[in-house]
Amino acid sequence: MKDNFSQDSDKYAKYRPHYPAELYEYLFSLCNNFEKAWDCATGNGQVAKILAEKFKQVEATDISKNQLKEAPKLTNINYTVQRAEKTNFADHQFNLITVAQAIHWFEFDDFFKEAKRTLQPNGIIAVIGYGLLTINPEIDKIIHHFYDNIIGEYWDEERKYIEQNYQTIPFPFKELETPSFEINYNWNDEDLLNYLNTWSAVKHYEEKNNENPVLLIANQIHDTWGNKKREVKFPIIARIGKNFSS
Repeated sequence: MKDNFSQDSDKYAKYRPHYPAELYEYLFSLCNNFEKAWDCATGNGQVAKILAEKFKQVEATDISKNQLKEAPKLTNINYTVQRAEKTNFADHQFNLITVAQAIHWFEFDDFFKEAKRTLQPNGIIAVIGYGLLTINPEIDKIIHHFYDNIIGEYWDEERKYIEQNYQTIPFPFKELETPSFEINYNWNDEDLLNYLNTWSAVKHYEEKNNENPVLLIANQIHDTWGNKKREVKFPIIARIGKNFSS
């Protein structure tokens, strides 16, 4: 599993989108108890924090110590530095496992083997993420040009799994039909630019070229955006399944 997010972890925590309450409500409706959950690749703990409102105990793991430093410290969340594919958790202890915007970095077979080992029979696994944001045709065109042509070659190979809505990732669980969800914000132009600065391809571009590629489109975004808030939408990707009874 790659670690693209230890650098600038404070910005990642501040500017990355958060999942809507409706998605969590749906996940909780699938669970048959609320004893213990595992938020895998928790990053800054945004999902773990919500799980902790419902579950007695949440295990939250990540390979980045810097990311975990930004996570909220709650008495019923235990943060540990562990790989997704190999943990020290006991067998069949979790009723829910979540992976948010991270599964594409994993060794799939090894992780799913670990998930099956640690999930209770009929426990729920939720692999979620979000795709490319949309605003309006004019601004979307700028963002697509930036995504494809300016930083296109700097995306990791694994980015393709998000572009394919996680449909090409193996999913050895009883998959559940899932409603559509989206993330909605009202942003100004600076909010957008701050978000773009968290993209891994932007970091890769900076490392190679010694300049921030977001600056190449900043003026165009400012001029096109105008002095107002605009609605921003992120489509949510979700594959949710149940562990087969053993």
